[in-house]
Amino acid sequence: MYKEIVLPAEWENQSFLQLTFPHDNSDWKYLLNEVTACFVEIIKTTALFQDVLVVCDDIERVNSFFTSTKNIWFVQVESNDTWARDHGGITVIEHGDAVIQDYIFNGWGAKFDATLDRQITKKLFEKGTVTSCYLKSFDFVLEGGSIDSDGKGTILTTTECLLSKNRNEQFSKSDIENHLKENFGANQILWLNSGYLAGDDTDSHIDTLARFCDAKTIAFVGCENREDEHFEALQQMKKELQRFTDSKGKPYKLVELPMPDACFDEDGNRLPATYANFTIINGAVLVPVYGVSQDEKALEILHQCFPDRKVIGVNCRVLIEQHGSLHCVTMQYPEKVKLNK
Repeated sequence: MYKEIVLPAEWENQSFLQLTFPHDNSDWKYLLNEVTACFVEIIKTTALFQDVLVVCDDIERVNSFFTSTKNIWFVQVESNDTWARDHGGITVIEHGDAVIQDYIFNGWGAKFDATLDRQITKKLFEKGTVTSCYLKSFDFVLEGGSIDSDGKGTILTTTECLLSKNRNEQFSKSDIENHLKENFGANQILWLNSGYLAGDDTDSHIDTLARFCDAKTIAFVGCENREDEHFEALQQMKKELQRFTDSKGKPYKLVELPMPDACFDEDGNRLPATYANFTIINGAVLVPVYGVSQDEKALEILHQCFPDRKVIGVNCRVLIEQHGSLHCVTMQYPEKVKLNK
């Protein structure tokens, strides 16, 4: 018997992973070679484990970066940028059927143009790229990076993002919570009020700060350096997490991830490096690394969280130049959604 609506956890079996490939009409123009190499590594690594759908501006151009396209599928759709986690569809299982929910993506609270990005999910349906599922559109602003699900009715999120200006300010916190419960089948919403990363322009997406590793475990970004600007906020976030309980009233096992050494852009602005922005795929966990001393420790910690999966570091130093990381450029689709190959 299926529950009426379930938002699957990321560790559940997937059909494919979506990425939206960078191009020279995106904000990546000045770093296009470097970011292209990063995307190619993510795609090739994922393709060792499962199918990958690559949304691209020019199939011939993007295909040229791959010597083998086994398990890699291309679809030509225009885009503004590359953040598939936030413009991608969010899939739920409703009465046993896969339903891709298409929310409004407005460039993280009207900060950036997303005219093309917000049309991508509908275009995938129009082109027949995805099958065995339904499309449901909502007049509601929501990004995939702002929520995390344990697959059992609990959603983790932040007030900083979901209650921010230029998203759904016409709705109260209670209204938004009711929407999440009604449309994701949630029985519990865990709101973090503290925690941020310098340089993050998503208004504290949960996938930069704290993530479910299983229904009983949350990995989160810690900060032990009192001189770091994040110290107070992340200590407060840790205390909040310690007060959270699962649907059975039991506290979570909390796993603290290190704070990477500070990374800066050429103008001296701090960039939002975080190990919480990992991506779970079939049989593996892809972890962003940044060429800093904490990389190995982060990989070891996450290997303990995912003992049955390969834990693979991917150099994502270039991605944080545009204020996102590995999870931000990917969106998983559960096994009930099929690619039209």
